[in-house]
Amino acid sequence: MRILILGGTAFLSHAVAAEAVRHGHEVVCAARGTSGAVPDGAELVSVDRNAPGGLAPLEGREFDAVVDVATMSYPWVREALRVLGGRARHWTFVSSINVYADAVTPGQNEDAALHEPARSGAAAHERIEHPHLYGGIKVACEEAVRETLGEHALIVRSGLIVGPGDVSDRFGYWPARMSRGGRVAVPDTPAQPTQYVDVRDLAAWIVDAGEQRLGGTFNGVGPAVPLGDLLAAIAKTAGPPDTELVPVSEERLLAAGVQHWRGPASLPLWVPPEDRGFMAHDHTRAAGAGLRHRPLEETVADVLADELERGLDRPREAGLTPAEEAALLGAENGEPR
Repeated sequence: MRILILGGTAFLSHAVAAEAVRHGHEVVCAARGTSGAVPDGAELVSVDRNAPGGLAPLEGREFDAVVDVATMSYPWVREALRVLGGRARHWTFVSSINVYADAVTPGQNEDAALHEPARSGAAAHERIEHPHLYGGIKVACEEAVRETLGEHALIVRSGLIVGPGDVSDRFGYWPARMSRGGRVAVPDTPAQPTQYVDVRDLAAWIVDAGEQRLGGTFNGVGPAVPLGDLLAAIAKTAGPPDTELVPVSEERLLAAGVQHWRGPASLPLWVPPEDRGFMAHDHTRAAGAGLRHRPLEETVADVLADELERGLDRPREAGLTPAEEAALLGAENGEPR
């Protein structure tokens, strides 16, 4: 097969390109090439999706499958469909579980209500921070892909994607922190659901789906597990024997200015009550279509190896610094801050 990856230089798109090369396909990656290199065996075509006519180098080329991981831009998706949609035999668009209007209710499947589509106010160069606008943009993109490709379109609504190469620190913070041992501050919300998928498992499924011409809409997530169980398993795999998980109440976390999910002074994977359905979507449709998940221990070990290679003390996008954590644990014990 001849497969086009719109991207191919970073995280999920790179993993998809690498998996397609392993399958023996002819792989073309269309990207600026500034985020990294494409996998060995793949061809890089230089494009700039922000520029007028930026996809011109792909004009006239035909592909058996196209994979688009455009994150925040409806114009990017619309233009790609205009240039390539009529000559692609299969199209995968990586959407997001942010499309769902209800972030509270757990167990929602692909038929749940969506945000209204947002086709304006999102230029190709803009970063969209508000989750509802982001979700609305993804809804608009999904609709455009279905309108163009019909039954040959695969929509993958991804959740938290983890694994080597993830620079968001939303998962990697925990294996890195557990590896240091000692007293580890964790949110005292052990029953909170959490959900993730290893980037390599998602990539393998996307390539398989392209080969099989799988169409439809799927939640590209794994089974939901309690946060307490997940953190305990990470500690067991990545932490030395002296690792002790210290639950800190939500009240104390909020009073100390600790953020949910990501950003400076945050505890990744911790989400507020109004967003806990966001981490517990139904995954049975994707599982029935072949999405498989490697053991958590393998993911944690590989993420930790990647963390060690990149440096545990590097500046992070999410998590607590050692000083912030020490102050938090001291305050929890009633010690002076």
